[in-house]
Amino acid sequence: MIWLRRRNIVVALLSLLIIWVNTQWMNPSLPVPKPGVPGINTVYADSAMSSRSAGSAACLSCHRAICDSLSLTAHYLSSSPASAASIKGSFRAGRNHIVYNEHMEVVLEKKGKKFLQSAWFNGSVYESEAFDIVIGSGRKGQSYLYWDSNRLFQLPVSYYTPADSWCNSPGYPTNLIYFNKQVPGECMECHATSARVLSLDNGATLFDKNSIVYGIDCERCHGPGAAHLAWHTAHPGEKEGRDIIHWRQLGRQQRLDACALCHSGFRKEILPSFSFRVGDTLAQFSTPNYSPDSTATLDVHGNQYGLLTTSKCFSSSSMDCSSCHNVHVDEFNRAGLFSRRCMNCHDQPGQAAQMGAPARQSGCTFAPVKELKLENNCIDCHMPALPSQKILLQLSGGATPLHDMIRTHHIGIYPDISAKYISAAKAAGPRSGR
Repeated sequence: MIWLRRRNIVVALLSLLIIWVNTQWMNPSLPVPKPGVPGINTVYADSAMSSRSAGSAACLSCHRAICDSLSLTAHYLSSSPASAASIKGSFRAGRNHIVYNEHMEVVLEKKGKKFLQSAWFNGSVYESEAFDIVIGSGRKGQSYLYWDSNRLFQLPVSYYTPADSWCNSPGYPTNLIYFNKQVPGECMECHATSARVLSLDNGATLFDKNSIVYGIDCERCHGPGAAHLAWHTAHPGEKEGRDIIHWRQLGRQQRLDACALCHSGFRKEILPSFSFRVGDTLAQFSTPNYSPDSTATLDVHGNQYGLLTTSKCFSSSSMDCSSCHNVHVDEFNRAGLFSRRCMNCHDQPGQAAQMGAPARQSGCTFAPVKELKLENNCIDCHMPALPSQKILLQLSGGATPLHDMIRTHHIGIYPDISAKYISAAKAAGPRSGR
């Protein structure tokens, strides 16, 4: 079987060559940043707000109920230091590895106080890196980062909550392991409240580790709170908020921009990450990576804003993200709650008529199934979960990669999906629409 041995040697050499090539283009050699050296941008984008920040803990004394509620949301939990409590995947034997092919696998293991991802090639470890930062609340999944000096890189294996399984990290191939996908400032900008970021002219990104404020907390949306805290400490009887950003102070596009920063897909930077503040005009800081003419082809992953803007509900009303979402509350999978917010418009004569609905709509008007009370679940028919064409997941032990299912924010009519939902609702009985 000499031919078989030769084939295995060729496959092994080709795999090593592919790994080496990926390492070279994804991990360029870095110059040491020194002030005044040509070719290196040495200016940190500093949103740590250290001199003006009070820290979200300072909000507790006056806003405890809101803070307690916020602490349970996916926004607040969108990043954290890695620990046994924050990592959702299992490290138990039998559940702690993902096999790429007969030559390559990643083993997830705990050694002492460290959690590691170790890549094995033909029975030998060729790279092992620690879980340092958790990205994602775990509501749908998590991805993980590791530090290499002051640079961040994404680990090759992530966690997918619906299947309770390890999987390839988003955007990674299902047949190749690498550890050299650099994390740019824009990624942390959407998963942290603040950080000091240094962008080098060769494309590398450096972070000040001690400046990172994990998760999306109060000051990310309301601005630095030191002046607000000082004023109200000195004037305890004053009920009107001073020196703080409030949603009521913002126009519609300002409110939309605050969300679009992170919910309109990858954007082309004009100014450094963490420069934008709520209330600013987003177009002055970054531009969308898609044309307004191409919104019909947007993927459901990561571009809720772009999809929403294609909806008749959006163009025919003054709605914004906060018309449906209360960011201070964990509202995940509460179809009834969101549906009642749909009816806030569709049950009003003026609004309903403007959007082509009956003048006084008291519920779902799809006549054949009125008895199902489908107004208790507008969401599964008009904003269904659709397969992402960008997120293809190879689960641990799975034979076929899966498309991640993500709820679309294009509010519309989906006849085939609605027919399946209604058929299932009929089979379940009259109360199934609740």
